Amino acid sequence: MKDLYKTADWKAEKHVPVIDAPGKASADAPVEVSVTVGKEIAHPNTTEHFIAWIELYFHADGEPNPHFLGRYTFDAHGASGEGPNTSTIYSAPKVTAVFRTGKPGTLHAASYCNIHGLWASEAKLAIE
Repeated sequence: MKDLYKTADWKAEKHVPVIDAPGKASADAPVEVSVTVGKEIAHPNTTEHFIAWIELYFHADGEPNPHFLGRYTFDAHGASGEGPNTSTIYSAPKVTAVFRTGKPGTLHAASYCNIHGLWASEAKLAIE
């Protein structure tokens, strides 16, 4: 599976999930993390081309497995009973999650574009 995930600089690529998180957090205090696809360059959101989901994980240093923080789906892409791109309802591929940890580690985000496949990024989190 790892070979299926693409990575790139999010400032030049609209498919990369961009993780906005503090670089440091206090032990066991709430950590707020936002993930956006298309932060610098807007990703299309049409019936034919859209971001279907974002997943977020936290892998604490020294632990064998990551913790699954959530999967967020985006199901409104302009379709209606009248056909593609006829609705005024479009979901935006952005989520915010809050979790607590006593250990430093790495946040991992993954996203799926129905045309361009799987994308991933990561960000370190230090604990003070």
